[in-house]
Amino acid sequence: MIYEYPDQSAPLRQGDIFVGIPRIELSLKRVLLVQADGEREATWEGLAARTKPFDIIVPVRSVAAIVATQDCDTLHSRDITLCEIREFREVERKSKDTSAPKKWKNIITQQARINQKWFYLPPDEKVGFAEKMGVDFLVTLRVPRIDLEALRSLRKGRLNGIADEHFRERIAEFYRRYPYDEWYPLNKEEMQTYVEEYPDAKPFPWQGTAAGSGNGPR
Repeated sequence: MIYEYPDQSAPLRQGDIFVGIPRIELSLKRVLLVQADGEREATWEGLAARTKPFDIIVPVRSVAAIVATQDCDTLHSRDITLCEIREFREVERKSKDTSAPKKWKNIITQQARINQKWFYLPPDEKVGFAEKMGVDFLVTLRVPRIDLEALRSLRKGRLNGIADEHFRERIAEFYRRYPYDEWYPLNKEEMQTYVEEYPDAKPFPWQGTAAGSGNGPR
């Protein structure tokens, strides 16, 4: 498919896929603080003023992730940033009940251009993906570069040249995207038609009093 399988000795690169990266689940409302006389529950607000390192207990789980750091930084940067990979149905909710190849085709091609929050990854047994997967750009993980280099046995593959170029551009699009309400230039009559399809869209003052109480698609 769209993957390559680098030798374990190959240096880290953007687009490298790891299976088994720790994701920490940190709560700011309930922090389990480790002290000499035991454990104490606290809030981060009460601990935020501390300047010296201290120990807390946090839950962690193992996830798949892809290197987002650019190639020029994967060789020398102190830390590497990765984006979590999950089953595509979890990342793109519109695909939850999708089964027909035609519908999948539309999501993988058309929605991939519209929705800048994810990147599609097809199944591949060698990489360890039994299902369609998606990179969630909203969920980033940071790990020390030296530590990740020592765990290259967890690297199951990387994007090939075509997919890597696309992945690099999608990350750039995600971070430079400009959120806006697409209906703002519509006149009153056009807006009336728009809210029939997207009833949550809230009209602007120059569009009259068309029904709507929230935000539509962006």
